[in-house]
Order: sequence, then structure tokens, then C-alpha cells
Amino acid sequence: MEAQKNEPVGYELLNRAVFYVSRLISSQKERDFESTNYNDIKRVYSIWVCMGMVENSMAHIHLTSDNLIGSYIWRGKMDLINIVMIGLSKQLPEHDEQYELHRLLGALLSRELTIDEKLNIIGNEYDIPVEEDFRKDVNVMCNLSQGIKEDGIAIGEARFVIRMYKNGFTAEQIAAAVDMAVKDVEAIIREKEQIHV
Repeated sequence: MEAQKNEPVGYELLNRAVFYVSRLISSQKERDFESTNYNDIKRVYSIWVCMGMVENSMAHIHLTSDNLIGSYIWRGKMDLINIVMIGLSKQLPEHDEQYELHRLLGALLSRELTIDEKLNIIGNEYDIPVEEDFRKDVNVMCNLSQGIKEDGIAIGEARFVIRMYKNGFTAEQIAAAVDMAVKDVEAIIREKEQIHV
């Protein structure tokens, strides 16, 4: 299972999923089956959840057979490779049977909903018992994503401070521009200079 915060722009996500399932199939040789006993290949699944999409969607990508000439049925397992692509839109869908999975995943992974709002949806709409351990796990997950976001903001601010410093701005000018204490700006500059010593 793989989660993406949005659809990548550098490559097509389905190509990556095909690569993963192919690798899962080929890695079974000499582990799950030996020599040429290809009938022992196990079915594989690769599930992708991609957030920030323009619409809610879900697709099952798998092998199919098209008879081009004749009607011979080739023996073998057509269900060995399974890719499930789940697209979550930016907006949480209404509680609806068609979008049950999307609403549940969207609520759980949402950056906008509070912990209590998430737990309310999970507990009341899906009858999932929200016990103390589960509440703690959701809290940790929310805090982790908040921490990642804060770290990203801090890295961006530090880069901006260094860029301004390299362009000749004083620590006081930088502090006023980025709404930061002068001592914090000076600490970022000192850290950068120590790295390059």
C-alpha cells in the first residue's frame, strides 16, 4: 500500500504501480516457487491512495485477454496482478454509499479536520469503536503530519533567511522581513556558516 499527497508530475503513477507489482511477482522465484514451477506464483496487490485529486475515483487494473484470432482459452491465472488506484478529492465527500471508502480515508488523512471531527466520522458513520488506544493512534498520526508540515515550513524559512543573507541583508533586516527574532536569524546564519567551514 502506498499513499501519495498528490499525483506526481515527474512520472505517471500507474507506471510506478506496474513496476511494483512486477517486482513483487518476480521476487517470488526461489522464495515462493522454485525452478520453473510457475503455477505456485502467488497473487499480488498494490493499493495506491492519491490525495488532492480533482475527483474521487477508484480503479482496479488487472490482466485481461482479448482473442484476436480464434477462441482458444489459454490456461493460467489472470488474477496474479492487481493494482487498485484510489483517488481522493480535495473536498471530503458527503456520507454516501458510493463514496464510503473515500469519506473514511479522506477524513482520516485530512489536514483540515480536527482529531475530534475525524473520530466523530469514524465512530458515528462507520460504527468503528473509538477506544482510547485508537484515539491515541489517530492523535499521533495527526501530530506526525503537523510536525512534518512545521518542519517543512522551518526549512523553507531557513532557506529564505540564507538567501537574503547572501544578498547582503543584515540580520535585523531579515528578521523584520520574515517576522522572526534577530537571535533566531543569527542562529540560522551561524548554523549555515558552520556547515560550510
